[in-house]
This record gives sequence, C-alpha cells and structure tokens, in this order.
Amino acid sequence: MSVKTDFNVTDSEWEVMRVVWAHGQASSKEIIDVLGQKMDWKPATTKTFLGRLVNKGMLSTETEGRRYLYSAMVGESEFVRHALDEFFSHVCNREVGRTIEDVLSKATLSHRDIDVLQAILDEKKETAVEEVPCNCIPGQCHCSLHGNDGCGC
Repeated sequence: MSVKTDFNVTDSEWEVMRVVWAHGQASSKEIIDVLGQKMDWKPATTKTFLGRLVNKGMLSTETEGRRYLYSAMVGESEFVRHALDEFFSHVCNREVGRTIEDVLSKATLSHRDIDVLQAILDEKKETAVEEVPCNCIPGQCHCSLHGNDGCGC
C-alpha cells in the first residue's frame, strides 16, 4: 500500500526533514542528537515528529538491527518547489512580482545566482504582459477591477 505524500508540514517537522536531507539517511539517534542540540528537544519530541513525517509519506523507515533508519521520500528541492507553488497559488497574480522582489531584496546571492536570475528575467521579458491580470474573486483583494478604490495588488 502506497502512502500519499502530505506536503503540509509544520516548522518543527521541517527541522527534522532538514536533518534527514543533510544526511541522506539518518538513524533516529543521529536525528535526536542533532535536534536535541539545535532545538533543545527531548528524544520523545523528535520521535513524535519522525512518526508524523512517516505517516505523511515524507519519510520512509527501515530497521537495521535495533536501529531505525530514516530516508526522505521527497527531495529538498522538490519540497521547496511544492511549498512555493502552494504559496503562490494563494497570492493575487498582481502581487507575485512584488513578492519575488521582496524575497530577492532580502536574499544573499552569489554572482552566479544573479547571472542565472538575469537570464531568466531576459527570457521572461520576451513574453511579458503590460499588466498582470488579477486572479482573485471580489472581496479577496483591493484591486480596482473589483470596484475597490486604489489597487492594493
């Protein structure tokens, strides 16, 4: 029986996933040690989060003697892409550019990062529209398209 992956994880579960992603495969003891040091969690707390992540299909577990080994069922890049897609699905289309602008202004970027972003922007410029259409229903935004004064989007 296959478990459907539930990408809705808490901040604490995200911390557990980061440890597993960093190690590739990690024993419960390794995870407990890292998070005990970083988060000051008791072993039972970490074990609770491990169990939840297995139930959500984010982690797989196998036993090796008396040890439990955990592996990610979803890669970090895939998870981040899914989280971003989910986030942007809840943002007015007119706010996406400003949101990306805000993220970029706060991010530390390498010269290579900037070159890659510049190339993407150059490609996007070829198909850019004059004004991004609002995708909200009335009452979800401050867009003048919905009869509100001033555009908050």
